[in-house]
Amino acid sequence: MMKRTAQNRFKALTSACVLSTMATVAWSQTLTWLGTLGGGRSEAYGVSADGAVVVGWSYNAAGQGRAFRWTASGGMQDLGTLGGLGSWANGVSADGSVVVGWAQNAAGRQRAFRWTASGGMQDLGTLGGDISVAWGVSANGSVVVGWAQSAAGRERAFRWQNGVMQNLGTLGGDISMAWGVSANGSVVVGGIFYYDPFLDYYYARAFRWTVDGGMQDLGTLGRGGSWANGVSADGSVVVGWANNAAGFYRAFRWTASGGMQDLGTLGGGRSGAYGVSADGSVVVGAAETPPWGFYHAFRWTASGGMEDLNLTYASLLTNGSVLIEARAISPDGRYIVGIGRNAATNRTEAFLLDTRCTAHNGDVNNDGCIDDADLLAVLFAFGNTGRNLGRVDVNCDGVVDDADLLQVLFNFGNGC
Repeated sequence: MMKRTAQNRFKALTSACVLSTMATVAWSQTLTWLGTLGGGRSEAYGVSADGAVVVGWSYNAAGQGRAFRWTASGGMQDLGTLGGLGSWANGVSADGSVVVGWAQNAAGRQRAFRWTASGGMQDLGTLGGDISVAWGVSANGSVVVGWAQSAAGRERAFRWQNGVMQNLGTLGGDISMAWGVSANGSVVVGGIFYYDPFLDYYYARAFRWTVDGGMQDLGTLGRGGSWANGVSADGSVVVGWANNAAGFYRAFRWTASGGMQDLGTLGGGRSGAYGVSADGSVVVGAAETPPWGFYHAFRWTASGGMEDLNLTYASLLTNGSVLIEARAISPDGRYIVGIGRNAATNRTEAFLLDTRCTAHNGDVNNDGCIDDADLLAVLFAFGNTGRNLGRVDVNCDGVVDDADLLQVLFNFGNGC
């Protein structure tokens, strides 16, 4: 009966539509849980421009935290250490060939590293002290930023290039740390800690450093502190978190012309931004949702504001899985990586979310058989519009309509 109904629907549609409305490209967002190195947890902190490489941190079978580099073909690779037990990857070059982070040396000290497949893990040194950590890397992998101890034992933001580690200063503060770098390595962002002797506490301020202008304090959203986590490709857009007048920390997007913009929340009181697309138009991070204390990964755009990725991509989340933090985004805004709760494995895991199109022939549920289930999926979604419709928008035009049904019907029965 269903097959006859499908055939009748096919005849009606073919008389009303022309074959040119059919396409073989469709919205097909995918969510990939990256697993672990044998332990109970993993977290993703960086993604290459094409989404083929993800880096982060995972427990191994021995319970040691290790830096990883993940590829679809090779899975999760342990990048090792500098002679100690632990390591952590924070950033990756645009082509995925250079990874940066920190690793323990034989003395058990954290040291900034730069990893390549041919050279392995390189210790980038310090500013005269014992400890250093790398957080960001330029698009071509030649510039690395982070923080390192000085000879006096104070943490200072650094910019490393060609074997030389440069102290970026503190703007009069006690501690500075670099967290992000522009595509060409000329703009560095991060935070400075200042000590208030009257209140006996430290507060933070986001900074933006340039080769020509040095370090600039980006201010706050009305009170307290701030911190910069990411920067656009040309260095003109900075994202991070800042306290508002009520004292809550909020995700911000800063530009020289507009200053610091509060990006809002997902219904709770707090949010923080971690990554930004190359052109500065898309920001990702984590925001509190009611009840307080629970965080969801978000994506922000000027046109759409802040959206909960768990709602936008609900069809990809099964059995109660949750995307908790979005930590990085590819330059074109297509790929998002971060930290989530994988219900299938009952553990916190790194994830890779692909938000764009791939080709398919009408197999809406991607089970290899184009059948009644695919037809029903399109029929139930008929009339829906938007950019995140999933595989039911078979021709990728932002609306589920007759053209999508035609594609399913022309291929009905294939693979079954």
